[in-house]
Parts: sequence; C-alpha cells; structure tokens
Amino acid sequence: MTHGKGKKGGRGSGLRGGRGNAGLHKHKFGYMLKYMPDHFGVHGFKRDPSLLKEDRVINVGQLDEKFHGKKEIDLSKEGFDKLLGAGIVEHGYKITVKSASQKAIDKIAQHGGEVKIEE
Repeated sequence: MTHGKGKKGGRGSGLRGGRGNAGLHKHKFGYMLKYMPDHFGVHGFKRDPSLLKEDRVINVGQLDEKFHGKKEIDLSKEGFDKLLGAGIVEHGYKITVKSASQKAIDKIAQHGGEVKIEE
C-alpha cells in the first residue's frame, strides 16, 4: 500500500524536503518562523560564576565535634559565614559570626550561650 505517495517517489526523504531539521534555515524557513519561532538563537543569560558567592555554613550540631571544649568561637576566623540551626546543641557557646539563623540563635541561647553578629 502506498498511502497516497505513489511508488518509488514516496520512499525517501526527498518527498519531505529532508529529514528532521534539514532546511530550517533554507527552504523550511517560513515553517520554522511560524511553528518554531524560538528554535534558533540564544535564550536568557548565564551569570559569570566568579560573581556568585556561596556562604560557608555550619550547623549548631557540628560545633561540638569541630570545636571540642571551646567556649568562645569566632566562626569568621574559622572560615564560616553563617550559623544554621540543624542539630542538637550540647553546650552554651559565645559565638561571633557574620550571620546566623534565628533558630540557631535560639538553640544557643537555650543552653546559656550567645551569638554575636558582626558587621
């Protein structure tokens, strides 16, 4: 059965003007403009990775294992930017850090410690 394509002429891709995306910049350009207007070109932008700054964070649950026994910790000097509240606090610490979550501040305060946010 030929399904309306005749005999040998309907076998190849010449019947369709090429396979797949062939001719989208040539003889199928009008089709592409109508049905696939965003097919070619660059879309959006990608920010330069050197401009992105990721905070180095530490959770309150990691304080005991990292700073065993220390009562006063300057996390900025240790290379951390932010204190987060995940984990269990065992002791009260006096911590100096650039920023901290409210949950972390509350957990430290419950154990008699304090968090000082530096400017």
